[in-house]
Amino acid sequence: MSQDILEQVGYLGLASRLKRLADRLQAEAVSVFDNRAYPIQTTHFPLIAALEASGPLSVSAAVEATGVSQPAITRIHNALQGMGLTDTRAVEGDNRQKEIFLTPAGQALIAEMRASFWPAVRDAAQQLCAFPDHDLLAEISLVESRLAEHPLSARIEHVANPAGLENVEFTDDLAPHFDRISREWVEEMFRLEAEDIAMIENPRAKVIDKGGTILFVRDPELGIIGTCALMPMEDGGVELTKMGVLSSARGRRAGDFLMRQILKRAREMKVQDLFLLTNSKCEAAIRLYEKYGFRHDAEIMRRYGHRYERCDVTMSYAMPTPN
Repeated sequence: MSQDILEQVGYLGLASRLKRLADRLQAEAVSVFDNRAYPIQTTHFPLIAALEASGPLSVSAAVEATGVSQPAITRIHNALQGMGLTDTRAVEGDNRQKEIFLTPAGQALIAEMRASFWPAVRDAAQQLCAFPDHDLLAEISLVESRLAEHPLSARIEHVANPAGLENVEFTDDLAPHFDRISREWVEEMFRLEAEDIAMIENPRAKVIDKGGTILFVRDPELGIIGTCALMPMEDGGVELTKMGVLSSARGRRAGDFLMRQILKRAREMKVQDLFLLTNSKCEAAIRLYEKYGFRHDAEIMRRYGHRYERCDVTMSYAMPTPN
């Protein structure tokens, strides 16, 4: 029997697994609705429940009550209105505002569902989620509260970037940082070559004016601590080059941060032929490149390796095909 990959990857697949569960529950609910010949769909339930509980509601009040977006509430109401189950009218005392209300047909349908259907659904769902030592609904409420306080997207960014590093675009005022950072890491293990000097002393002419980009990483305490460039070549290739972090700022995951930012920029630029040149002495850098998907590529050595005497490792990155 094949393994369940979403179960296997655990919390990495949380959203996909919850969606799969929701889809299955929704599909079974649709089957039950069909068996009872109810005209409504499961997606209509939030608005119906809100109107049943609170009476007529403005669209904004319905959004607040259900947590569903305004466009979704409008779509649900339009569908229900088309079946003669809801309608709108001016709010008493304010003709500019409208409220959604249940028509007599909507009230009759809900009365029937409330009498026999909803209790059965509630009891069956409760049996399905019965656990001896915890309450699933209470835990779902806790997760929803945590998301409201601190969204998952922000949590992901904090985990990936605990130091609060920031991406900074190149300006001519920052050119000295590009020079300083590049010189430091090159001279730490090698000697500066003509290709190095031409680039770090003329970053605008060598990179920016050719359609490339230079990014910096700024630490909230230390300022600019790292840089990286995408330099277009005459044959259409784009070199990821001069990626470096000040030795005084290492250990803050700035290399990972830079790699994520520069690959994002390469995708935004729709780069198709991305490569880099390095040296086997740069073991930590090579591990980083490999970690992010770069692969050793002898063809890159043939095309570009001659540009640096120190180059004995060449790598390429398989970019997605642009739409």
